[in-house]
Amino acid sequence: MRAALVQLTSSDDPAANLPITEAFVRQAAAGGATLIATPEVTNCVSLSRKRQEEMLRTEADDPTLARLREVAAELDITLLIGSLAVKNDNESRFSNRSILIGPDGAIRATYDKIHMFDAAVDAENTYRESKGYRPGEAAVTVEAAGATLGMTVCYDMRFPPLYTQLAEAGAQILTVPSAFTVPTGRAHWEVLLRARAIETGCFVLAPAQCGTHGGSGRKTWGHSLAISPWGEVLADGGEAPGVTFVDLDLDAVAKARRAIPALANRRAFRPPSRA
Repeated sequence: MRAALVQLTSSDDPAANLPITEAFVRQAAAGGATLIATPEVTNCVSLSRKRQEEMLRTEADDPTLARLREVAAELDITLLIGSLAVKNDNESRFSNRSILIGPDGAIRATYDKIHMFDAAVDAENTYRESKGYRPGEAAVTVEAAGATLGMTVCYDMRFPPLYTQLAEAGAQILTVPSAFTVPTGRAHWEVLLRARAIETGCFVLAPAQCGTHGGSGRKTWGHSLAISPWGEVLADGGEAPGVTFVDLDLDAVAKARRAIPALANRRAFRPPSRA
């Protein structure tokens, strides 16, 4: 399987972001990719709730989703929209929703980001994602492009039990679309993603946002990564927008799990107690 990671510098204007995203998806398909993934918040990167209220739509009305469904069908590809920020009909908070589109343009699966990034990274980088976004409640796997995908988003990667359960449910490829901060990206991005691959014996595909984002001034780390089930970095998207290709041999999943059967060797245990 040939996969492609689309790296973007999305602004807070979905209409301006869409043609850039579409052009990269077309470039990826022209390069032979049948599984193409875009980053977290592909449609809109914003730190302003007022701006989000103005620009975001529900899933049913989102123009980015509608157009990319058409493109997936035209190009006969499986397209993971890493996530869209979308409105909800029954709550003021938005959802950070990863959406898997099949080669027929149909939505095959959706996953709402479970873990909210509520963190004071440093004096200049404080986030309270849960104030604006409703956390998801369910893990998701889906059959797509000849493989089983386990869908996650960004901050999820710091919670290993989610990935263990996805692997135990049959996932061969873990998708981790992200918009990682620069300080945490520099320190933790690669090591966390490699750890998730090693622990589960899965491929990890992590398309990322990069650079300084128009309208918000937010800065993200980039370096979209593809990682093998043995923990090797197969491809790195660097620091600029673009398309990164990677060829995946799914036999490597079974090979890694035979060599280190960590999933099979797991045992239940009692939680720690104070002496």
